[in-house]
Amino acid sequence: MIARNTVITIGTAALLGACSTVDSIPDERVGTATLQTAQGVPAGTVQLLRNGNTVSVAIAAVGLAPGEHGFHLHTTGSCTAPDFTSAGGHLNPGNNTHGSLSDGGKHLGDLPNLVVGANRTASAQIDLEGNATQVLADIFDADGTAVVIHAGPDDYVTDPAGDAGSRVACGVIEQA
Repeated sequence: MIARNTVITIGTAALLGACSTVDSIPDERVGTATLQTAQGVPAGTVQLLRNGNTVSVAIAAVGLAPGEHGFHLHTTGSCTAPDFTSAGGHLNPGNNTHGSLSDGGKHLGDLPNLVVGANRTASAQIDLEGNATQVLADIFDADGTAVVIHAGPDDYVTDPAGDAGSRVACGVIEQA
């Protein structure tokens, strides 16, 4: 009788261990970008992470002015200083309006404001909306995608760019 209970206990522990392994599948890094200011100073890193059918943008930024900053995926993988306009507008494959507060929006490139602390650093991880396969196809299209940080906060409604001001940092997303 004791041996049978022992086997059941071991079997249950093994099953629970297997369940926790399934729940803790690590994120797969599928893309990276190095952010730079217009002066060429490093401003942080961005990683695209995939976990099943979810794609996330993880950012660690440094050297930015404290406060809220618009933070977006832009339609072209180009970061020509000093104004980074080569990155184009926000990534918007669905042709939506801009902003999570607009009636017709948001588009794929709309991300929450990045909050930079007094120590001039920020970090965040944001899940992108949509099917992972399609999201990655939109990001890694023929002309690529850039990540841009703006001087001011995004108002989440003004079309097409959220009235976030000039572009202060930029990085091109490369496939991992």
